[in-house]
Amino acid sequence: MAQHTVKLDQERLSCLICLDLLKDPVTIHCGHNYCMNCIKSHWDGEYQKKIYRCPQCRQTFTPRPVLVKNTMLADLVEDLKKTGLQAAPADHCYVGLEDVACDVCTGRKLKAVMSCLQCLVSYCEQHLQPHYESPAFEKHKLVNLSKELQENICSHHDEVMDLFCRTDQKCICYLCSMDEHKEHDTVSAAAERNEKQRELKDSQQKVQQRIQDREKDVEMLQQEIENINNSADKAVRDSEKIFNELIHLIEKRSSDVKQQIRSRQKTEVSRVKELQEKLQQEITDLKKKDTELKKLSHTKDHIKFLHNYSSLSQLSEFTYSSSIKHRPLQYFDSVIMAVSELRDKLLDIFREEPKTRDEFLKYSVQITLDPNTAHIWLLLSEGNKKATVMMKEQSYPHHCDRFTEQRQVLSRESLTGRCYWEVEKEHHGAIVAVTYKDISRTGNESTLGSNDRSWALECDGDEYKLIHNKVITSISGPKSSRLGVYLDYSAGILSFYNVSDTMTLLHRVQTTFNQPLYAGFSVYGYDYSLEVCELK
Repeated sequence: MAQHTVKLDQERLSCLICLDLLKDPVTIHCGHNYCMNCIKSHWDGEYQKKIYRCPQCRQTFTPRPVLVKNTMLADLVEDLKKTGLQAAPADHCYVGLEDVACDVCTGRKLKAVMSCLQCLVSYCEQHLQPHYESPAFEKHKLVNLSKELQENICSHHDEVMDLFCRTDQKCICYLCSMDEHKEHDTVSAAAERNEKQRELKDSQQKVQQRIQDREKDVEMLQQEIENINNSADKAVRDSEKIFNELIHLIEKRSSDVKQQIRSRQKTEVSRVKELQEKLQQEITDLKKKDTELKKLSHTKDHIKFLHNYSSLSQLSEFTYSSSIKHRPLQYFDSVIMAVSELRDKLLDIFREEPKTRDEFLKYSVQITLDPNTAHIWLLLSEGNKKATVMMKEQSYPHHCDRFTEQRQVLSRESLTGRCYWEVEKEHHGAIVAVTYKDISRTGNESTLGSNDRSWALECDGDEYKLIHNKVITSISGPKSSRLGVYLDYSAGILSFYNVSDTMTLLHRVQTTFNQPLYAGFSVYGYDYSLEVCELK
């Protein structure tokens, strides 16, 4: 009787969440008791909903109740512990919130341990015993716990679906196998499970291998990020160093120019002052002579007048008069001009590239193809704007500028300053380039991009490549039949654009050009063509 009382007290003083004796017991507004940590953890999971429920009666509370320890329950729990009696192991078999309850138990339910597909019921260990002991349950099929037993029952025949139709890839019952699935390939669900288990293992291995591959890819990408960051940091440091050097050079040059100006200023002022002093001396001498001549003019003695006249009437010429007449008014125009030229060159280097097509069109130039450079398999048409690869040789006269091996052609016009032109290609097999005129006309060195004399954008299939001096750089970008080329010669900028509704930069080259450039074009396959666009 005492043991029964203790067990009853344990049930009353147990938390309905952890099923153990209450620890720091709290009583919420509906009257049910829980461990303080248990109910806190339960409500923390409902924080996003901001509606807090009692796990037993499901009553809701808003806002979240403030929890206060129930000291009376705490004292009762301590008294119960002092009896030295611990809860029986069976107490831990009561159903929890995440457990499947025994469908047979009444009152406080125990945890179910198995489910029966024939009974469609889940049993605790006690109520499961008849299935093990009674011959009446011999043909019943026990399975691991399932909250949704009905999913294993055929909706047409109310029979257990323990077969698998490989034809329709679905679970069926034995009546289905004799009806609509009669001629189908059917096996037991267990056999199919074994087969699928092997496939699952293969899939798991593939997934695990792919995970490893992707993790390596992620590591490589992370390394690439680090490389990019390190490269960017180095570029910032190097560019800052270069700009500091430029600033130092400009400041030094500015100081030198100031010193030169001041030195010349001193020389010129000294020269002018020396001339000024000589002029002042001549003025003094002339004034003295003027006084003597005036005195002579008043002399009454004719003999004395004539005697002194010859010496006083003669004037000496001033040797510096030519220097005064021809000295320019501006002494430092050449210096200002040189500094202005330097400023203009720096402005050319730092000026921004156009952004919109209308801005590019301000620098559009007329490009025509030079027949003297065209390969003999290229037909020039449309006023020497279009080049097409032909099946037979064209009757061009011999010329030393003609490409003999590569199907290429250059422009008539040389390109300097800021220039923009566009090319329409009917197929992807083409090259658009700029080159010095002294590019080789024979051998592999004559291919646009395969030397240090040319910069070429190759359009081959679905790929773009920038080629210079045999170095190939792969380029990603949208595909378009029209390409734009922008050249800022003095700034050393060459940019290739994909032209559609918008201008998309494919690649930009920053270098130094030391000769006039010419537009270069190459076409690959027969009947392939390329045309320089007429821009307005």
